[in-house]
Amino acid sequence: MISLTPHIWRTLATINERVNTTIKPLSDQEHWGVVDRWDYPDDGYGDCEDIQLLKRKLLIEVGLPRRALRMTVVLDEVRAGHAVLMVRTDRGEFILDNQRSSVLPWNDTGYEFIKREGAEGHSWVTLSPHPAPIVTANR
Repeated sequence: MISLTPHIWRTLATINERVNTTIKPLSDQEHWGVVDRWDYPDDGYGDCEDIQLLKRKLLIEVGLPRRALRMTVVLDEVRAGHAVLMVRTDRGEFILDNQRSSVLPWNDTGYEFIKREGAEGHSWVTLSPHPAPIVTANR
């Protein structure tokens, strides 16, 4: 869990906006010819989970703890699978998202939360009775 100071808030907002304006959304099928591939968008293109992986990497590089930065699968407003980055803080969970420039509290996103990374290793925690969707790039 992160202590949410004004400095940390500015860091979250800056990295979210910088990555959102730098990386162009492109589905794994269009980019790599496969349905799903989680990777860093080193060539400037990536789908939602690739974009969130980069945000997490950059936040870790500035000193935030990895375990407070959790990849999360949601259903967006059109019920499409989508990945976001959940930041666990002492003031609640906040969402970094490539579909929005603002960092929002999880319950202000309008998303249905399906699953997120667990506290240990590579485990995932189910947050909804719905099966987890495949996540793809969205503009």
